Amino acid sequence: MVRKKIKSIAASTYIMDAALTVASFFLAYRIRAEWFSSYERLQPLMSYLWLLLLVAPFWTMALIYTGAYSFSSKTTLLREWLKITAAVTAGVVTLTAVLFLLKSGYLSRLFILTFAATNAACLMGGRVFMRLYLGAWLKRPMNVSNVVVVGAGEEALRVAALIKAHGDWGFRFIGYVSDGGPDAPHSASLGTVNSIQDIIHRHHVDEVIFAVPRERVSGLEDVFLMLEDEGINARLVLSIFPHMIARIHVEELEDLPLLTFTTLPTDETALFAKRVFDVVIAFAMLIVSAPVFAIAAAAIKLNSPGPVLFAQERCGINGRRFNMHKFRSMYVDAERRLPDVRVLNEFDGPAFKMRNDPRITPVGRWLRRSSLDELPQLWNVINGDMSMVGPRPPLAGEVALYERWQRRRLSMKPGLTCIWQVSGRSNIGFADWMRLDLQYIDNWSLWLDFKILAKTIPAVLFGKGAY
Repeated sequence: MVRKKIKSIAASTYIMDAALTVASFFLAYRIRAEWFSSYERLQPLMSYLWLLLLVAPFWTMALIYTGAYSFSSKTTLLREWLKITAAVTAGVVTLTAVLFLLKSGYLSRLFILTFAATNAACLMGGRVFMRLYLGAWLKRPMNVSNVVVVGAGEEALRVAALIKAHGDWGFRFIGYVSDGGPDAPHSASLGTVNSIQDIIHRHHVDEVIFAVPRERVSGLEDVFLMLEDEGINARLVLSIFPHMIARIHVEELEDLPLLTFTTLPTDETALFAKRVFDVVIAFAMLIVSAPVFAIAAAAIKLNSPGPVLFAQERCGINGRRFNMHKFRSMYVDAERRLPDVRVLNEFDGPAFKMRNDPRITPVGRWLRRSSLDELPQLWNVINGDMSMVGPRPPLAGEVALYERWQRRRLSMKPGLTCIWQVSGRSNIGFADWMRLDLQYIDNWSLWLDFKILAKTIPAVLFGKGAY
């Protein structure tokens, strides 16, 4: 219902953004050539056209990742502009980094900045145009869906309230139809379900939503068949298990309909964008941090005997085991000595945390406080075992001690950083840590990932809760 309209708006906006990005590229070249001609000499336009091959994927991924195509009735124009600014900034930073690695010295940095400003202005103007156009389009009676609600209980009231709240999306609430149950009809009742055929003709109804007790659904089969013959959309409110937090949607296995209960994100496009972004960012960070890898490796070797890297089996999505890589921050016999220090655990719950763990080397202590020991996990991200953002991967022994509700944090791919790490890390109790991870899963979006990544930078710099 609303989701289909959102997808149509998102697709239209994406096409508009792509066209505006290409147009702003040529406009930026013209502005740079004519307004800033006194600066360094600008190469011919043909020398810059290949940049569009980089701009297209970078800008698309940045806009998707910042949630620029996630719309709702509460999305304000200011919020859209902030997402566009974040996306363009991320795109320019990534593009500049790639150009630096490619050593494309002839490209004008002023042109890149001009393109960023021009593109942001064009995209923002495009959103204003889209809002004005949609507002005018949805004012036409032919583009508005008339909806009636069958039912007289609290569920029917809630459905009607939601339809009224989405009036700007092209829905008009006409009234209620009594289902013939014990609840008293609403004051806005148009009649009973026995006269629904006359009601849909009289009020030009496009959609009928049934908010009735499940025991009454089977008795309404003839009404559903009539609506099918009339070509009217019929929708049924599902409250089969009212205490479940899982979202419900219908899928198909061949021609077999499946009613799906899930607490996981189901937007395949957004999930694909998350994966592509993970690979691009992880690969870029591996290249940029190559000198850090060399310095860390040398420091670890000089500080204590043993390998530079440490691999430990962790639990990934739904408990799948994988080897997580880190820079070695402890002495080689650290795991053998764990029983000796376990009684000194300063953390509640199954996880082990200790501020002055004697098994940590001097260099390892610095690596941990700066979070540089986590850098090798970029390979885990590229390999698909982890994501840039997600719940931190636990040890199998910790998972064995989880309460049932805590295991749901394993339902998403583990991450290099997470909401727990930017909220205080080890200063947060175990139960609150688990709740933060579940909060992340229940509210996941590409925009949330972007915000967590942004907050990771100061969290790493100040090292709050890191030990």
